[in-house]
Amino acid sequence: MIIAPQWIGDAVMTEPLMRRLQARGERLTVGALPWVAPVYRLMPQVAEVIELPFAHGGLQLKARRSLARQLSGRFDVAYVCPNSLKSALLPLLAGIPKRVGYLGEARVGLLTHRLKNPPKAQRPPMVAFYSALSGAADSGNDRPQLQLNPVEVDIALAALGLQRGAYDVFAPGAEYGPAKRWPTRHFAELARRLELPVVLLGSAKERDLCREIADLVNADQPGKCRNLAGETSLAQAFSVIGAAKCLVSNDSGLMHVGAALGVRQVALFGSSSPLHTPPLNDRAAVLWLKNDASYQPPLDCAPCFERECPLGHTRCLVDITADRVLLNM
Repeated sequence: MIIAPQWIGDAVMTEPLMRRLQARGERLTVGALPWVAPVYRLMPQVAEVIELPFAHGGLQLKARRSLARQLSGRFDVAYVCPNSLKSALLPLLAGIPKRVGYLGEARVGLLTHRLKNPPKAQRPPMVAFYSALSGAADSGNDRPQLQLNPVEVDIALAALGLQRGAYDVFAPGAEYGPAKRWPTRHFAELARRLELPVVLLGSAKERDLCREIADLVNADQPGKCRNLAGETSLAQAFSVIGAAKCLVSNDSGLMHVGAALGVRQVALFGSSSPLHTPPLNDRAAVLWLKNDASYQPPLDCAPCFERECPLGHTRCLVDITADRVLLNM
């Protein structure tokens, strides 16, 4: 049993771990929160996905004990991807004899096989971090791969009135905060200059953000931008990304989905680092002013990994122009 991370991007980055475990003969069941579970349905190595009935916050011991009783006796090994204490409780309560995970949050007694959690400054890229749970020492070149069902893609596109390769996708949100988001006015400027129509994707919480972009563009070019944020299932959003000509996004979960689907993409980094969570895709262009020697003055503040710019200017993203993105599409 694999206890999945709670974020879409992190879930994508566990795919090489699934491949490694399945290749040595392990039958994989993934326990995932409902908003992450669709990612694992695009991994053929995963035999079963169990949607965990847990909410954010609290240990929810009653719910965990109830599910643990149902799972008791089914598994020989558990791999716990998150670092939290509560993520390690279900395998313990279910009596899974071998429980593998990283040290953290007082989990010494919850795990039987413990990996040292490297300091943040020395932490490897997240894909290798997760792959190491398999015991592999050669995970530096692992790349996530997701597989869409072509029939399901066609059904999703037909339901949304879209055609393969006839649109670009923007994913302007980033769950962590505004310091990871390219300005909406920049997205709008880019959309105006593209030949193809633009589909905006995101969660329901990002609907207003996407509406702002669509309104700016459609005021001059009616119908150029279509806001589907909060209007699709996650599975439909995956199909829309997989059939797009190009994806433009911040460092977000949908960025990693696009990379794992092999879609042409431009990934915009500001407060975070492509050295830690890059889009592992040969067709990806990464724009990060931190490593641009021609950009002055240098961004000594990046990456800050803050939700909001501590200096109040967010120039790490503001100064990435639509021209520059266009050149990389």
